[in-house]
Amino acid sequence: MKLVVQVRLLPTPVQAAALEASLRACNEAATWASVVAFDKDVKKNFALREHAYHKIKSRWGLGAQAAQHVIKKTCDAYATLRANLKAGNLGRPGSRRYRRAAEKPIAFRAESAQPYDDRMLSWQIPERRISIWTTAGRVKDVAFTASVEQLATLARYRRGESDLLVRDGMWFLNATCDVPEQPPNTEPVDFLGVDLGIVNIATTSDGEIMAGRQLNRTRVRERKLRAKLQKKDTPSAERRLKKRRRKEARRAKDINHKIAKHVVAEAERTARGIALEHLTGIRERVRLHKPQRATLHSWAFHQLGQFIAYKARKAGVPVVYVNPAYTSRTCAECGHIDRANRVSQARFACRSCGFVDHADRNGSRNIRARAWELWRRGAASTAPVPAPEHTRRAGAGRKRSVTPSDARCANTSPQ
Repeated sequence: MKLVVQVRLLPTPVQAAALEASLRACNEAATWASVVAFDKDVKKNFALREHAYHKIKSRWGLGAQAAQHVIKKTCDAYATLRANLKAGNLGRPGSRRYRRAAEKPIAFRAESAQPYDDRMLSWQIPERRISIWTTAGRVKDVAFTASVEQLATLARYRRGESDLLVRDGMWFLNATCDVPEQPPNTEPVDFLGVDLGIVNIATTSDGEIMAGRQLNRTRVRERKLRAKLQKKDTPSAERRLKKRRRKEARRAKDINHKIAKHVVAEAERTARGIALEHLTGIRERVRLHKPQRATLHSWAFHQLGQFIAYKARKAGVPVVYVNPAYTSRTCAECGHIDRANRVSQARFACRSCGFVDHADRNGSRNIRARAWELWRRGAASTAPVPAPEHTRRAGAGRKRSVTPSDARCANTSPQ
């Protein structure tokens, strides 16, 4: 299983200048190679080498390995663009967004990441030093910092390329590690249902609630501060915006990692699988009032799901995705479905049997039950089919973020 370990470099000013010059030269060469690939319609690695390899080496002073990586990076960028166009991620064919992406060459920013292989980069992990190629020659004894766990992972599992990148004046290396997976648990005793939400980020079927009220207040405060600084539009405001622009994303990523680690550890300890809602396409299925849109779109539910999935795969814990339709309206005790069952955001009261519970815990129990039923039938996952545009209903003050307008579902292959 491929994982990426990010370490921070601590170069001296002279070393940082050499790294910056190398990164700039590689990206300028990649942009030029992109134009050649676009004009000649040659977007395969070995074919593009015939047109660009020698020119890149002579014009930008790159070594043989660096020139080949520049060409490969260019071809990979076009392959990614083709995949996005085919998947419809850049709009429909003929739309303005589609044409802007497809009708001009790809351009690389000066600080875009550059891949390095073992011929261009060597690691001295115990000493926390690297030796790296630059356009000014080999730069040795570049210090880096990492946690003890990261150092152990690098020493045991690092394989393949590493990406050099700079962000806000800080230098990083993203090293690829091939980490072995645990044998999958093919006979889980049960499933741990996880209900994802905005007020409560994650609620498990065991009744554990990971509340996000404090985090949501922080996000609102940050959003108001950004709007205030943007409105002020002064040099000092621009500096403060630049300093804070990734703060919320880092906080959300850290919280998602902690939640995913806790959920997977609990499932592994109790020999259970993990049941999640299939929330793909939530932004297209859900219609919200304007004040609610920023709250929904700014939290990385997909990222949290990805973190749970890869940590579970590493630990050998099975993950099943279920159709989220009506999980918030269904009674976990008697199965009665009624919109009125959901009394408020936090309270569930069944109109049929009188069962009362926390609404998110009730939903997580329904998710657990659906996953167990799927597993017993031998199915791996079900995913909701998004409702057509003309059948979607308005009125989004309720929990429709996990309730599509129809309950159709389709079986998919294992995740």
